[in-house]
Amino acid sequence: MPRLSTIFIYPIKSVTGIQVNAWDVTKTGLKYDRQWMLIDDQQQFLSQRHAPKMALIKTQIKDQQLIVSAPKQEDLILPLEPAQTTETVIATVWHDQCPAQLISPEADQWFSDCLRMPCRLVYQAKNSIRTVDQNYASANDQTSFSDGFPFLITSEASLALLNQQMGLNLTMQRFRPNLVITDCASYAEDTWRKISIGNINFRLPKPCSRCSVPQIDPETAISDKEPLRTLSRTRKWQNQVYFGQNSLHDQQGLLQVNDLVNIIESGSAQPPLAITTPTLI
Repeated sequence: MPRLSTIFIYPIKSVTGIQVNAWDVTKTGLKYDRQWMLIDDQQQFLSQRHAPKMALIKTQIKDQQLIVSAPKQEDLILPLEPAQTTETVIATVWHDQCPAQLISPEADQWFSDCLRMPCRLVYQAKNSIRTVDQNYASANDQTSFSDGFPFLITSEASLALLNQQMGLNLTMQRFRPNLVITDCASYAEDTWRKISIGNINFRLPKPCSRCSVPQIDPETAISDKEPLRTLSRTRKWQNQVYFGQNSLHDQQGLLQVNDLVNIIESGSAQPPLAITTPTLI
């Protein structure tokens, strides 16, 4: 039976994530996941697409603090629950306008020095509600500063097959999932519509199209042609390449590594691609 093998949270959007063994699920997804974000001087969100060096910034959570580190810089220490202020901006995440709270000039300077470009760190305050695209979600679904959905689900077997096709051994961190499933066939997640993980139900309404970020080596911030070159050959549909499934949750609660995954409802593969070499991991 499939089970949950890995949980990742990403406190700061597009910065290195944190692998955890158990984590709370809130109304917007995993607790603290993408609650912070970097923006440019036009209030547009920044990601590794624009600033590959973001891949070298690491985060950890300790003693109710968010600790941010980067090569050749002293650690930046931030409170996990920033004091609410009236210093806010309207930040843009793709097509969404999101109220965002400024953190501090010191944090802005730290990230600007690190990335060698002007930027500001913002936080999604608790009273800020960002709904999910109503074409795929219900009116009650919320997310933080994610690209659009509170969860991204992948499977170990899908990555194993992709690595086999590439002749490489890329890590799952390239794809920045929240939840990784094991003990299922390659791209089995393409057919899942409703699942439960532990005591939490999930809907999987839309496959995840991939941008250039998986090409960036998380250890060096250097970009290469893989895995998009192979995905363009094996996972292309309507001029997009796909890996993983966007997901929504129906309950709050706790997720733990080794939670069993129950497939409640299946459907035709999305994207509608044939898997010619099934792999079970």
